[in-house]
Amino acid sequence: MRFKGLDLNLLVALDALMTERNLTAAAQYVNLSQPAMSAAVARLRDYFGDDLFVMRGREFVPTARAAELVAPVREALSHIQLSIISRDAFQPSKSHRRFKVCLSDFMTLVYFRKVVERVAREAPSVSFEFVFPDDEPGVLLRRGEVDFLLLPELLLADTHPKTALFEERLVCVGCPTNKQLSHRIALEKYMSMGHVTVRFGRARRPSIEEFFLLDLGLKRREEVVVPTFSVVPSILSRTDRIATLPLRLAEHFSELTPLRIAEVPLPLSSFTEAIQWPSLHNGDPASIWMREILLEEAQNFA
Repeated sequence: MRFKGLDLNLLVALDALMTERNLTAAAQYVNLSQPAMSAAVARLRDYFGDDLFVMRGREFVPTARAAELVAPVREALSHIQLSIISRDAFQPSKSHRRFKVCLSDFMTLVYFRKVVERVAREAPSVSFEFVFPDDEPGVLLRRGEVDFLLLPELLLADTHPKTALFEERLVCVGCPTNKQLSHRIALEKYMSMGHVTVRFGRARRPSIEEFFLLDLGLKRREEVVVPTFSVVPSILSRTDRIATLPLRLAEHFSELTPLRIAEVPLPLSSFTEAIQWPSLHNGDPASIWMREILLEEAQNFA
């Protein structure tokens, strides 16, 4: 079918190519043969008057024009899916919906695992795919690449709907043999000690405490930088280094690995974990159902 000269089927092919960045994988994704997908690429290039993709090894790297098309194409296809194709009543027990969720391993370990357990009971065919916070989590939301962001509220933009989940506060942790770490550590001491810090993605996005330190004009002594919270306890072991973690995560780790937990000597140490979803999904019955579960589990969690 053509709309103003564009075969709308090509938009499906373009979306698959932008997702998979590989001709063979994209063809399999939309159930096309490789020659048919190659023909679709040629027609897309002809219509838009742009190469759209250049080869780098076996990967299709998008041009600037293709990058501009990602969000509007995905939004158009999502709108068709939600408004026209999926208008039947959502039945969790029969659904095979797969939710893509961007969250840290903190939220995975101490909160979302309870959501997964509940969904397994109520909707056994519903599945999840987790994505760790990358360079720009908001971009994932705008492009429709994730269904939910679960992040500290102050890191979420106002361009999509969001709501609070629960309050959390930061604590300082170290190895039990770390004699420099007392229950109430002074700010000067805290700043002078060696820190293990967490930074996410290729851009090494900092965890929440970094924003509090920046507000105070403080810069700590980073001695070890790790990509996830999960490796922090093992890096602290048998050292005098410290780390700053959410309290619930520190308590979770302390059940598995001995840790000394102390108060963080910062005037700003509490924050709100929140959930955000694409505006396009605001009326999606499946998204509404999942949001209700997330909020209910957050209430139980608090």
